[in-house]
Amino acid sequence: MTSLTKQIFSISNAHEFEQTSLAIFNHQARNCQVYKEYISHLRIAPKEVHSLTQIPYLPISFFKTHEVLSANDAPEIVFSSSGTTGMVQSKHLVTSVSVYEQSFNMAFEQFYGSIESTCLLALLPSYLERDGSSLIYMVDALLKQSKHPDSGYFLHNHDDLYDKLEKLRATNQKTILIGVTYALLDFVEKYKVDFPNLIVMETGGMKGKRKEMVREELHELLQAGFGVNAIHSEYGMTELLSQAYSSGNGIFNCPPWMKIYLRDTNDPLSLSPNDRTGGINIIDLANINSCSFIATQDLGKLFPDGSFEVLGRFDNADIRGCNLLVN
Repeated sequence: MTSLTKQIFSISNAHEFEQTSLAIFNHQARNCQVYKEYISHLRIAPKEVHSLTQIPYLPISFFKTHEVLSANDAPEIVFSSSGTTGMVQSKHLVTSVSVYEQSFNMAFEQFYGSIESTCLLALLPSYLERDGSSLIYMVDALLKQSKHPDSGYFLHNHDDLYDKLEKLRATNQKTILIGVTYALLDFVEKYKVDFPNLIVMETGGMKGKRKEMVREELHELLQAGFGVNAIHSEYGMTELLSQAYSSGNGIFNCPPWMKIYLRDTNDPLSLSPNDRTGGINIIDLANINSCSFIATQDLGKLFPDGSFEVLGRFDNADIRGCNLLVN
């Protein structure tokens, strides 16, 4: 599997992506028990899958009910989703945390350049206040790599964050502020910053702290509050080891080892034309030791260049087929 892992992070074109995806599909169809059973229930023979569009996607809810593993090694770390008390959490058993590290380091550098010379500020209270967050693992690692002395976390100390931003603005230091949406809104209600070169990256989600808002209204408030022309976003989740990034307008781009397809909202086993809204299916080849082919509960729109927009979530998002393996 080491050679296949190397292949993942050296993909440079569509052909290489397809060949690597098919190799990983065949590996997971044999070795990931829940995926193997799911494919069997769908009456799909893995040997008859010869293209990307034929690969079946595992409903993401299986990460709540099953161990999704394609490797025999014991997990090095378990990431878990956030959720209110009583909710079943998704669990991602990661047998090789070095694959996750390579994925987020390479993707971050692709979209934002070297972290070493960047000041990274993290306003992530709801994530810091629980265990098992894959986002906190990533931010921890990036903070350790940043050589800037002002890089760090801010929990609820908005006064300190304001002072830090003013200092960094005065020196025109390259700065990224990554924050959970509700905390960024809390900050701009109290403070106004005029820092045009600041990269503000929202990770999405009100975490039950605020009423959900449409993206345009949210970004307008944040742009005004920080004095920036665009709001960046990160699209990731517990069940994935890769992230897509948006540099504005809610349009996300994937790293070379990740790809989005849309599925028909009425027939979730069929792919949807790009010009229609559909359920977001994700190929994340960094998930080599779990499952790389995930049917999420998000709705989206796909553009010809492979970029995508997230439009919302399925209501009571039960994807047909999830009940196949509940017993």
